[in-house]
Amino acid sequence: MFQLKWVWKRMEGDHLRYIFALCSTLLISVMDLGNSVITANIMDTVFQPLQNGAVTAQGILPHLITMVAVLIGFTLFRTGFNYLSIMTYESCSQKLIFGLRRDLYKNMQEQDQAFFGMNRTGDLMTRLTGDLDMVRFAVSWIIRNLFGNILSFVITAVVFFVTDWLFALTMLVVSPIILALTALFSKRVHPLYVELRERLSQLNTQAQENISGNRVIKAFAREDYEIQRFDEKNRDYKEANKTASLMWLKFSPYIDTLSQGLSIAVLLVGGIFLIIGRISIGTFTLFNSLTWMLTGPMRMLGMHLNDLQRFFASSNKIIELYYAKSTIVSRPDAKNPSGRVAGGLEFKNVGLKLHGTQVLQDISLTIKPGETVAIMGPTGCGKTSLVNLIPRFYDPTEGQVLLDGTPVRMYDLKKLRSSVGIATQDVFLFSDTVDGNIAYGDIDLSEEDVKRYAKMAAVDFVEDLTDGFDTIIGERGTGLSGGQKQRIALARALAVQPSVLILDDTTSALDMETEKYIQEQLAALDFPCTKVIVAQRISTTRRADKVIVMQDGKIADVGTHAELIQRPGYYREVYLLQNGLTEEEVPIASEAKGGK
Repeated sequence: MFQLKWVWKRMEGDHLRYIFALCSTLLISVMDLGNSVITANIMDTVFQPLQNGAVTAQGILPHLITMVAVLIGFTLFRTGFNYLSIMTYESCSQKLIFGLRRDLYKNMQEQDQAFFGMNRTGDLMTRLTGDLDMVRFAVSWIIRNLFGNILSFVITAVVFFVTDWLFALTMLVVSPIILALTALFSKRVHPLYVELRERLSQLNTQAQENISGNRVIKAFAREDYEIQRFDEKNRDYKEANKTASLMWLKFSPYIDTLSQGLSIAVLLVGGIFLIIGRISIGTFTLFNSLTWMLTGPMRMLGMHLNDLQRFFASSNKIIELYYAKSTIVSRPDAKNPSGRVAGGLEFKNVGLKLHGTQVLQDISLTIKPGETVAIMGPTGCGKTSLVNLIPRFYDPTEGQVLLDGTPVRMYDLKKLRSSVGIATQDVFLFSDTVDGNIAYGDIDLSEEDVKRYAKMAAVDFVEDLTDGFDTIIGERGTGLSGGQKQRIALARALAVQPSVLILDDTTSALDMETEKYIQEQLAALDFPCTKVIVAQRISTTRRADKVIVMQDGKIADVGTHAELIQRPGYYREVYLLQNGLTEEEVPIASEAKGGK
C-alpha cells in the first residue's frame, strides 16, 4: 500500500478533485440500484395489483407512464454523472503523469556517470513510458473500478439484508470462499509481474542497443544474429506474460462458477420464498435484477487485483528513479563567482576508484592559467578518467582537484561545468541543425559567431551540405564522417568560450593538414583559455607547454616535447615510431626545440 500512499502524495493540488471523483463513484454505485428499485416498484404497484384485479388498466396507466418517465430520466442523469466522474479521474491521472514524467526526467538529468553506468538505457526508457502509463491506468481505471466494485457489493448486500435477511444470507454464503481465492491469487501473482517488468526492460534494452548500433550490425552482416537475440528476449517476455496471465486462469473458473451460483440461488431460493408467500414479486424482481451487482464485483475483483499487482511492480521502479540521488551535487555553500574563472588547475595526490578498480593513483599536477598541457599514455592508463575529474563527472576517492585554488567540489556545479568546454573522440551530436549543434551551449549565439567558431574548428564542409548551417544532421551525426563530427564537436566546445578546454583525442580522425590548421587556431584564441589535450599524436603534443606521460594510472614523466624525446621512456618510443626514426636519429635538444 506504500505505492498508493506515494501516488496520493504526488497528486498534491488535486486531492479535492480526486476525492470528488471517489465520492462520485460512491453515488454511482448507489444509483446503480435505482433502475432495479424503480422496476421493483413498478412490479409491486402496477403489475401485481393489475394481476390481482385491484385496479383497472385505464386507472393504472398514468402511474405506469410516470414511473417509466422517472426511470428514463434517472438513467440519463446517471449516465451524465458517470461521464463527469470518468473525466475527473482522467484529468487527475493525466496531470499526475505529466508532473511525474517531468520530475523523473529532471532527476535523471541530474544523475552522475555512475548512475548511467549501472542502469540500462532501455530500462530507463521503460520507466518513463510503460511504467508511468501503468500508474496513470491505476489512478484513472483500476482504483475507480476496484473501489466501485467493492461499494457495489457492500451497498447491494445491505439492501438485500434490509429487504430480506434470510434471502440475502443464502446468496452471500459463497462470498468468503471467493475472497479467500482472490487473496491467494494476489499473493501468487505479484512476483510474476515483477519478473514480467524485468523481461520488458530487457526487451526494450535489446531494441535500443540494436537501433543505436545498426551501422555496426550492418558492417559485420550480423542482422540474423541480432534478430535471433531479439527473438530470445521477445520470447522470454512472451513466456513471462503468459505465465502471469495463466495464473489468473487457474483461479477464474472457480471464482466464475461460485459467482454464477448466485443466479441459481436467486431462482431456487427466491422461487421457493415466492411460492410460500415470504416475498413479493417485486422483491423477487429486485433480487434477480441486482444479482449482477454481487456477481460482477466478485468476478472482477481478481482481475482488478491482477492489474493492481502490475501497478505495484511498475510504481516500485518509478519510486526508485524518483528518489535516486546523485553523489555529485552542488554544496549548499557552493561558490558561484559572477566573473570568469582564470582556469588554473591543480591535482593534489588524486586517486580514483571506479567499480572497485584503482584507475588513478597519487596524481599531483599543476597547470597554470592559459597553459596548454598534453596528456599521453597507453590505452587504459587513465587519461580520460583524469580529465573527467575537472568538470566533476566523477569525484576523486583520494586527494582533490582545484580550480583557481578552490576545490572543484566547492563550486556550483553549473558554474563549474559552464566554465569547461569538452570535445571527445566519441562524439555525440543531436538530431538538429549544424547551427543548433554548435550553439548548443549558448542558444543565444549569433549566426556570425556560429560561423566564426565553425571556421576555427575547420567546419568548412558545411558549405557542401544541402542547407548549409541549417542542414539537419541525423541522430548521433549519422551521414557525417568521424572527422566532420569531431570538428562540429570542437566548434561546440569553443562556442561557450570556456576557461578550460578539454580535448579528449578530438583530432584523432583528422588529416594532418586539418589538424595543423586547428592547432594554429587554438594557439590564437581570442579569449583566455587553459587547454588540456589528451592525444596520441606527437604532432599534437609537441606544441604543448607541458606534456604529461601516464602509465598504469600514475604520472610516469612530465616535461616539454624537447625534454621528453631526450629521455628514454614511452614518449620517446612513440616519437621514434611515428617519425620512423631509430635511436641514433633522435635530434639533440637544440634541434628539438626548433620543431624537428
